[in-house]
Amino acid sequence: MSVNNGASDDWLEVWAGSSKASVAAMERWLFEAGALSVTLSDQIDDEQLAHAVLEPAPGEVRLWDEVTIVGLFAQGSVEVQMHEALQQAAETLGVEKPDYRIGRLQDQVWERSWMDTFKPMRFGHRLWICPTQEQPVEPSHVTIKLDPGMAFGTGTHATTAQCLQWLGEQTETELQPLQGKTVIDYGCGSGVLAIAALLLGADHAWAVDIDQQALLATADNAQMNGVTANLTLGLPDIIHDEKVDIVMANILFQPLMGLADTLAESVVKGGCLVMSGILEAQMQPLRMRYNDTFHFTAGSASDGWALMTAIRR
Repeated sequence: MSVNNGASDDWLEVWAGSSKASVAAMERWLFEAGALSVTLSDQIDDEQLAHAVLEPAPGEVRLWDEVTIVGLFAQGSVEVQMHEALQQAAETLGVEKPDYRIGRLQDQVWERSWMDTFKPMRFGHRLWICPTQEQPVEPSHVTIKLDPGMAFGTGTHATTAQCLQWLGEQTETELQPLQGKTVIDYGCGSGVLAIAALLLGADHAWAVDIDQQALLATADNAQMNGVTANLTLGLPDIIHDEKVDIVMANILFQPLMGLADTLAESVVKGGCLVMSGILEAQMQPLRMRYNDTFHFTAGSASDGWALMTAIRR
């Protein structure tokens, strides 16, 4: 493989082969290395790949026996640094680095492919995500206007879908189930969880992320959905003394382990912590880490990814 030491305006893609059983671990490896999104396809030749993108519905398991997994990395990424990040991610997770190759993708090609496949999705009884170019499916329901962008979180990945489903399930008996509540969306990505909470009646939401691209995307999406006035946006240090009713953290296992004290301090007594971005096998050690300050309720799992909810003692 030839190595390009410089950056360009293109996006970097990391391509690797995977068995069906290894997909969840491969996804986590790519996200740990900094991937903005991950796409799955059948292991066919490159010319056919663009026509075989897998976009399963939330909670649906639909995989080929042999899968090509493609991680998309930020515009201007340097190839040499990408190799280092992939190696570090494998070491951090304690997994063997698979064979892979790095390619380049122009901005407009990637964005157009997402726009062509992104369709309205429902979560729970009355919560929808709808692309801006389409009309709401149910005008009387809560609809988030959202287009695929640079930051992770449109509802197509199981971890985001689980969080949205949890929010959507709160609408089964109430029109504004979060009315009067305050919320933190920790690791906000596109801001979809904070925006959903506000549209469901929350008084105020804090959306925090360490990625400036995520903060920009969240600001744009909040303006599109008319919730800017009730949203505080910034790096994680903006919540150092905030205490809220609900904290939603759709990140990864290691950050969740390290942030236990921070997240616990952010939830009022009797408040709820929602954690996602973790594998089913990681639920028990995470429960042990938070057990002193939280009482855990029943969790759920989808496509090998888990969601955990807990009440602050």
